[in-house]
Amino acid sequence: MSAPRRLAKEQPESFAFTPENLAWIDELLKKYPADKKRSGVIPILWRAQKQNGGWVTEPMMRVIGELLDMAYIRVYEVATFYTMFNLEPVGEFHLQLCGTTPCWLRGADQLKNVCKKNIGPNGSRTQDGKLSWIEVECLGACANAPMIQINDYYFEDLDEESLEDIIADIRKGVEIKPGSRRGRTSSEPEGELSSLSDESIYDPAVAVTPVTLKSAGDA
Repeated sequence: MSAPRRLAKEQPESFAFTPENLAWIDELLKKYPADKKRSGVIPILWRAQKQNGGWVTEPMMRVIGELLDMAYIRVYEVATFYTMFNLEPVGEFHLQLCGTTPCWLRGADQLKNVCKKNIGPNGSRTQDGKLSWIEVECLGACANAPMIQINDYYFEDLDEESLEDIIADIRKGVEIKPGSRRGRTSSEPEGELSSLSDESIYDPAVAVTPVTLKSAGDA
């Protein structure tokens, strides 16, 4: 059973959307019937979280409830149910480390040790606010395990050394490039072609003559 998800003890006094985000919300709500605008709660929460540096606050949920004619407790239920919403402040670079079976089999525990050494225990944020990390469930990139999501981007095919390098670059202000750390494109196989590599199978002269299938009733 997962631990309860609760709001941070220290909360800001208020929250207000920027004019740009209010315009974005106005366009979003046009997608829904007037009496169904509560359907926009998840994308609006997500937009608000991004505006607020990566976490959801209690005043924010009240503003969204009023905006959607939705009881505050219903917004709270959504925010506390979905782990995509952070209920406490996170770092400027927030690392979500997948610990589910495929990533675990390919070294996620070693990546956790790197995060613990450089950032702190699971759920920690560095004192300078630069880095934070948390272990999460499957992020859907199992073929590229082990992997981590940093803010909006995936970093895949990781090992201890490559993750150390990423964290060091973040601290130095060096731009970090998402994707595979072993040079793969998307989920392509590693190494050279290992099947259908015999060129003779493509020679028309040795191709197998097609067989005409007969139905069960044919003699």
